[in-house]
Formats: sequence, structure tokens, C-alpha cells
Amino acid sequence: MNKEQLISQIKLKRSFLCIGLDADINKIPKHLLSFEDPIFEFNKQIIDATKDLCVAYKPNIAFYESMGVEGWISLNRTLEYIPSDIFTIADAKRGDIGNTSQMYAKAFFQNMNFDSITIAPYMGKDSVIPFLKFKDKWAIILALTSNEGSNDFQRKTLSDNCELFEKVLNISKEWGSDKNIMYVVGATRYEKLSEIRKIIPNHFLLVPGVGVQGGSLDDVARHGMNKDCGIIVNLSRSIIYAGDNIDFANESRKIAQKIQDKMDFLLSDIGI
Repeated sequence: MNKEQLISQIKLKRSFLCIGLDADINKIPKHLLSFEDPIFEFNKQIIDATKDLCVAYKPNIAFYESMGVEGWISLNRTLEYIPSDIFTIADAKRGDIGNTSQMYAKAFFQNMNFDSITIAPYMGKDSVIPFLKFKDKWAIILALTSNEGSNDFQRKTLSDNCELFEKVLNISKEWGSDKNIMYVVGATRYEKLSEIRKIIPNHFLLVPGVGVQGGSLDDVARHGMNKDCGIIVNLSRSIIYAGDNIDFANESRKIAQKIQDKMDFLLSDIGI
């Protein structure tokens, strides 16, 4: 999916919601365990209930690969079930030397046909470039994350008085463009979004951390939106585990609907 198509979906659905499909076999409703593929059935019902309210789905790859071959089968079935007009994110956080990254890019973009993948940029340019060679595919580079440990490296001030995450933005934005690179910025770091926008005014940001992790949708929108919206806000647990009975998917829809209603208002507020 290219940038224009993503923006079109945001305008059409009045939403910039991404739903994280972090399906945990130990947390899904118990009645689903009788299905041949409980994880896929869980994802399928979540997708059926929310596909008109979100513009992206983000499976966290760890939840699937932890289950071995069966998990990869569930992931592939899920990916094939997601409608083609919805942006797909492989939350894999890959990042390795060039020839290994080429294999990761082939796996997620060619074999599984994800639209994008999250990447850790620590190993530098040659670990990211292979992902940028695929047409209408995206590298989503980790910049400033919500976890407590992000202060260990990302917020360290360098000799030029620049924080490390700012250096990542300034250097990596030259590797591609705002048409094939996005950045992860945690919602709990909203106070930095205005500074980040000075460095990358036109790039899309993937923003996790709203909801269970305590981030504010209003704060993220106020500081992070640009003329094209420019943000995709991910919610996982607060939506997919909203209910644990036979009607769980409808409970998930109720939460997603509230978020989408708020996003509609925020989009209108900036003239979209």
C-alpha cells in the first residue's frame, strides 16, 4: 500500500486506528479452544467486528512464532483474511546485517505480503536498505519507544547535544523518503512529538502506548498530526481483550467504535 492509498483510507474511514493482533492462547476466550485453529478464529472474529473502524492491523510476530509451526500457520491465515484495503504491519522488530535483512524482507514482503515491518536501526543503514527496495512497502523504524528501558539508550545526549533518537531520525530519513519510511514513537513520549515533527514533518508515525500503557490520544494528536494526519495509533489489549465471553468481538467493536468516533473529531479539527 502506498502513502496516497493509506491517506485515502484514513479519510474514508475517518480513522487512524491500528489494532494490534497480539493473540495470546492463554488470554483468548476459552470457548475458542475447541476450534481447530483457536488463534485464527479469535483474529477472524476481531477482524469481522472492527474492519470498518480501523485502517491497519498489526500482528505482533512474537505471539505467533512462540507457538512454532502452528503459530506461523495462524499468522498466514490471519494475514490472508485481512481485507486488501487495510494496511498490515509485521511487528517483528527485525534488524541485522544486509544479507540477513534481505532474507527478512523477502520473508515478510514477498512470501507473506505484509505492507510494512518494524525495524530496529541499531546496526545502521545496510540493515534497513533491503526493506526499502520493495515497491509500496514500508520500513517502520524504532525511534522513541514507550518502555522504561528506552532511557538506557534512546534518550542519551550525545556530544553534539543531540539525543540518540534524534540522531536516528536525522540520519535514517536520508535512506528513503516519507513514502517508504515510518517511525515508531510511543504515546507516552508525546511531549517530544513537536520536536520530532521539526525533523520529519511529513513522515507517518506509528504510535503505540495509548490505552493500557497510559498514553493520551488527544496529546498524541495535538503534537503529532500533520496535514495528512500523519499518525497511526495502535491499540492492542484494550480492544482485543475487551470481552472474554462468546460475544467478545462485539465488546471489542464497542471500544474500537469509541476510539474511531474520537478520531473522526480529531481529523475534522485539522480540516481532514
